[in-house]
Amino acid sequence: MSKTIEVDVAIIGAGSAGLSAHRAVKRQHMSALMIDPGPHGTTCARTGCMPSKLLIAAAEAAHDMHRASRFGVRAGHIEIDGQAVMKRVQDERDRFVGFVEETIDEAIEQGELIEGRALIAGERELDVTMRDGSKVRVEFDRLVLAVGSRPFIPSPFRVLSSPVLITSEEIFEFDDLPESMLVIGLGVIGLELGQAMHRLGVRTTLLGMGGGLGPLHDAELLDEAKRIFKAELDIHPDYDFKGIEMLPDGAGVRIEFVDSEGRERSETYERVLMAAGRRSNLDRVGLEHIDVHPDDSGGWGIHQGTLQLRELPIYVAGDANGLHPLLHEATDDGKIAGRNAARHPEPLAPRRRVKLSIMFTDPQIAIIGHHDARFHGKDLAVGKIDYGRQGRARVMGVNRGLFKVYGNDDGLLLGGEFLGPRAEHMSHLLAWAIQSGLTVDKALSMPFYHPVFEEGFRTALRHLSSEIKHRAKLEDRVAELGVGS
Repeated sequence: MSKTIEVDVAIIGAGSAGLSAHRAVKRQHMSALMIDPGPHGTTCARTGCMPSKLLIAAAEAAHDMHRASRFGVRAGHIEIDGQAVMKRVQDERDRFVGFVEETIDEAIEQGELIEGRALIAGERELDVTMRDGSKVRVEFDRLVLAVGSRPFIPSPFRVLSSPVLITSEEIFEFDDLPESMLVIGLGVIGLELGQAMHRLGVRTTLLGMGGGLGPLHDAELLDEAKRIFKAELDIHPDYDFKGIEMLPDGAGVRIEFVDSEGRERSETYERVLMAAGRRSNLDRVGLEHIDVHPDDSGGWGIHQGTLQLRELPIYVAGDANGLHPLLHEATDDGKIAGRNAARHPEPLAPRRRVKLSIMFTDPQIAIIGHHDARFHGKDLAVGKIDYGRQGRARVMGVNRGLFKVYGNDDGLLLGGEFLGPRAEHMSHLLAWAIQSGLTVDKALSMPFYHPVFEEGFRTALRHLSSEIKHRAKLEDRVAELGVGS
């Protein structure tokens, strides 16, 4: 080794979690060093939430023009310029990346980030291979692993190769929109981008496994989501794979499968977007050199509260820990991991913010807090609204979906599950109410304008309140009768 660096806390990864961990360590007046090979800019800004929302925005503009006739507005011939669409996506994406790079550049100037690939070499040692091939040894007291994740490719599709096979890490580099696309996976990435591509004129088929759609758990909402999305998309939440092959000269693929309706199909596509989930990069940082291996289920023994890896002075943040694969959660993870690394060996498990997950499909999908009874250990009271009949939704022509809100017998709000218009806004109202400890009655005392989408929230709350009171009356009646005594 030509050079050795000594530091209190080493941080592998300079994404959202790593940057947050770096700030947390510095607030504890300890030295911190980030190691990252680049390119910089975070997954969210470069290949995740920001470019995907740019593509969705273009798709929504096209969709609004197509549906304008329901309001008596004739838009005429609609032309989608794929090159212009992708140029705006890339230009605006690069702006967001630039904002993050400014933070990175500041850290580099201060000598708190080196650009290279780090591997654990011993209990408190890292070997870093720099971009120019030189080696650096980093000696640390504590370590934060914020190494992110990578797309998972199911085995039947490993016969495919680039440029036909793509992930969310390549799709935003297109110079133009493809003619056709097969989407594998119906999680956030697959459903958001698949619907966007369809609305931009790309012939798109979406295939999932197990019958699920996004993060939905409630059976009634899941059935409604399938009905809504099937009405627009060639989508199959459960299909039977038969075979796939590359076409000559990289012209695309041919796939044979049985769709959700039992039809045998043989289709060709120019591109295959693999959105079948992601896998932690913890297996690529040299943990085997300190005799740390995953268990039989693939887990690494990370404490969900403190983010500590077993009993070691190592803390795992962001997508790498597989606990909360969302940007705001990754930032919180980094803060917790960085602070606990500085506190080691006395880490703390702080109270986390209310869980909040949003999918920017149309209709939107959101999961808030304790979204079903399994998360609370007992039956919950449920309030519901059908957005098919909600006034503001009908005015805007977006009257589709259901909203369920959950509470306990004490009247506390605990969570919700949302399929419908403006879920990104309504879900925040519910999350804030839960985190503030509001009861159903207190939430109902808040102002509601008319006519607005939020009135649907009030309707669901009223239903929940009546359910809680009904349950209480039943319990009182049972007690009066002495049943079970």
